[in-house]
Amino acid sequence: MAKLAGTPRQLGYRWPAEWEPHAGTLLSWAHNRDSWPDKFEPIPFVYQRLVETLSQFEPVHIQAAGETLAEAQRMVGHLPNVTLHDIPTNDAWARDHGPIFLEAPSGKPRAALDWRYNAWGGKYPPWDADDASAKRLLADLNVPYFEPGIILEGGAVEGNGAGVILTTEECLLNPNRNPHLSQADMERYLSDYLCADKVLWLGRGIVGDDTDGHIDELARFVAPNRIVAAYEANPGDENHEPLAENFARLEAMTDQHGQPFEVIKLPMPQPKFVGDQRIPACYCNFYIGNGVVIVPQFEDPADDAAVEVLRRCFPEREVVPLPALDLVWGLGAYHCITQQIMP
Repeated sequence: MAKLAGTPRQLGYRWPAEWEPHAGTLLSWAHNRDSWPDKFEPIPFVYQRLVETLSQFEPVHIQAAGETLAEAQRMVGHLPNVTLHDIPTNDAWARDHGPIFLEAPSGKPRAALDWRYNAWGGKYPPWDADDASAKRLLADLNVPYFEPGIILEGGAVEGNGAGVILTTEECLLNPNRNPHLSQADMERYLSDYLCADKVLWLGRGIVGDDTDGHIDELARFVAPNRIVAAYEANPGDENHEPLAENFARLEAMTDQHGQPFEVIKLPMPQPKFVGDQRIPACYCNFYIGNGVVIVPQFEDPADDAAVEVLRRCFPEREVVPLPALDLVWGLGAYHCITQQIMP
């Protein structure tokens, strides 16, 4: 599939918000047992339930190869709206290694971004198949692409569809990604390739997040002028300080029109551990599909409250709570394993 010259901004493309209509959802079927040490057995069934739910609302595209492809075929290949792609990956985190899809201006083809990928700063080798998977998928889908040439994960950026991007200093300015780039350089890439008019920076992420502070564990747009933000009410919890600081920053920020955002608190679950390791359980890791919002649940008293917050934010969508306690032992939840495919 053709690599496009120039930048999306020069050519009039736009990065749509996640709630805008999808052509489908991308998944990479889980197979890397090291990501869920001693707890991998339930994970294919978590994927099966997610695909059974999502495929009722939109097409689902699944990357897998070899025995993993055979397992995906057996478990979900019979479902309507499911397409399997014979594409190998190293791991399951499609949000981060998958392409980011753009909306085309009139008369131009739809296009995507193929960023470089290095497993969150070189933490989990090998990552060569993940890095190569976006081009293979785009070839299957016949979608041309831009190649920014720098490392960036999809979970590190959040857009409102109107030119505003949220991200974090801890992740995008981390020297384990692009040590040669300053904050101004990074903002220029976000402007050129994600068509940002305004880049808003939060600080640090939550405890246990191995991505160095991905925004999809911290704050999410639910409308162009409305943000839900993770908030830890307990001052004795180690997440209280960084989340309170991020919340204060959000309340001081303005949108593309210079107007303050409506910032809504999304509660945090009680601390979750596997052995001595605290895992990054957070309701911000929800996924917005066509007519549906998938909300992670952690067998926690705050589960229902988080669902209710998101029901109020998305009254026209079906809000579906799905169990995620097994999934988050891999240090991510439903937003981390999905990537929207735009028409």
